[in-house]
Amino acid sequence: NPVVEALRAKVPATALYVAHGVDNDERMVEALAVAGKAGIPILEMSRAQLDKMTGGMMHQGLALQVPPYAYLHPDDLLARALEAPAPLVVALDGVTDPRNLGAVVRSAAAFGAQGVLLPERRSAGMTAAAWRTSAGAAARLPVARCTNLARTLTAYKEAGLFVVGLAAGGTVSLDDLEVATSPLVVVVGSEGDGLGRLVEETCDLTVSIPMSGLTESLNAGIAAAVTLAEVAR
Repeated sequence: NPVVEALRAKVPATALYVAHGVDNDERMVEALAVAGKAGIPILEMSRAQLDKMTGGMMHQGLALQVPPYAYLHPDDLLARALEAPAPLVVALDGVTDPRNLGAVVRSAAAFGAQGVLLPERRSAGMTAAAWRTSAGAAARLPVARCTNLARTLTAYKEAGLFVVGLAAGGTVSLDDLEVATSPLVVVVGSEGDGLGRLVEETCDLTVSIPMSGLTESLNAGIAAAVTLAEVAR
């Protein structure tokens, strides 16, 4: 259950809401225990109230209230990456579905990235849906927002990071990518539109993911996971 996973990851929640009459099963017992231990207020309400509060999303009788997300400054994310043994940042260009953002955050955390970089405009933000999809990873991995992605990537390049963009017509196949020793930024574009022109021109290299021909593109979450797994390997 995403609420239980978020509680396990110590998401900075301000309240746990429980629907009247929900089954007192294992996940409920754990959610109440973890919330109680963390000092998070536990409030009961009707299912109708919880439906309204969650905007009709599937909640299974549990909902967690979290404060607005605190984004990191891009310079602070760069500093964090450069302090790591293997600097790795994931940047998103034009990804507007918060569920894809949450999936990318989860993959970035799993494969050792130091953070995720987003543009302020034409991009999903760390909403409740992104929190939910990240399965708690958003509490462990910082997300930074910048006013201009191409300009920020240029600054990252000047600091020594190698910028690789995922593109359907990439000059190199992911199978042939050799970046084992490089401080790296992996840039993922939107499904369908891909990378914006300026962002693609800023990349040091564009990489394509080999496809079977059954589909023309992957969503950002899957594309990021496939690429980060290959980089880790």
